[in-house]
Amino acid sequence: MPIRIENKHRYPRDWTRISRATKERAGWRCEGTPQFPDCRARHGEPHPITGAKVVLTVAHLDHQPENNDPRNLRALCQRCHNAWDARSRAQGIAARRRTERACGDLFAAQLDGKRIADPIGRAILWPYGFGGDDDC
Repeated sequence: MPIRIENKHRYPRDWTRISRATKERAGWRCEGTPQFPDCRARHGEPHPITGAKVVLTVAHLDHQPENNDPRNLRALCQRCHNAWDARSRAQGIAARRRTERACGDLFAAQLDGKRIADPIGRAILWPYGFGGDDDC
C-alpha cells in the first residue's frame, strides 16, 4: 500500500531492497492472511477473485514500519493487505479526524465570526473575543 507521507521517515532507507526480498521469498505470490488464508494471487496477473491486476505489496504484521524483521513481513495482494490493515487504518482515520476537529470538540456550537450558532441554530454573541483559528 502507498506509504503515507507523514510515515515515510519510519521506513528504512533500504526499504525497496527489503520489500523486494520479501516478495522474492514468497515467489511473487500473495502469502494470504487469516481472512483469506488460501490466497496465492500472483503479482502482475488478474486476481483470481476480484479480477483486478495484482500489485504485490509488503505488510508489517505488527503494523510497525520500524520492525523489518523478515518474520514480521508478509507479501500480500491488495485484497489481503487491505483486509489485514482494515482495523489499523480505521483507527488512524479516526485519530486524524479527532485531531482535525480538536478545537471544535471543546464547544458544541459552531463558531461564525464573533457569533456562534448553538445546536438548534440560534445565534448567540460570543462574549470572549474571537481572533479566528489562532485561538485554538
